[in-house]
Amino acid sequence: MNEIISPEDGVDDRDPNLSLVHLLRAVTVELDLFGAEFAALHGLHPTDVRALIHLLDAARADTPATPGRLGALLGVNSASTTALIDRLERLRLVRRERDTRDRRRVLLTVTDEAVALGWSFFGPLIGEMVASIRTFDEKELATVRRFLLAMRDATAAGRRNQGEDPAGK
Repeated sequence: MNEIISPEDGVDDRDPNLSLVHLLRAVTVELDLFGAEFAALHGLHPTDVRALIHLLDAARADTPATPGRLGALLGVNSASTTALIDRLERLRLVRRERDTRDRRRVLLTVTDEAVALGWSFFGPLIGEMVASIRTFDEKELATVRRFLLAMRDATAAGRRNQGEDPAGK
């Protein structure tokens, strides 16, 4: 079981573990700002960008992307999901297609136009990041990968548990 750390536990900003948390937060803030610049430049809402990321991740994982799954990942209701997909479809960033195995099911795909748009903006940053990653050896990368997966999982668990009474009342 994970222990909850609080200022009452004697943890302060000088704790090296918290400095890593603050560094990780700084990276996410920078990435969020970068994404927001992309969104503003192209007349998108930040949720639109998150939707495109989820759809690209699904394609990389060879996982069918449906409106219901997208809405669940974004934490929005079906009406908001439909409006979002309509907006992305009008901008020719997303395409709805019938599932060839189940014609009742609609699948979502990111268009080639959207991929090109994303690479034109994010490509230089991705290139810089990959160049930085290449400065680490395999052992260091394994540690970084393990760290990032643990932080992703801790964040997802924290989001799921948000609002729950930590005392179990």
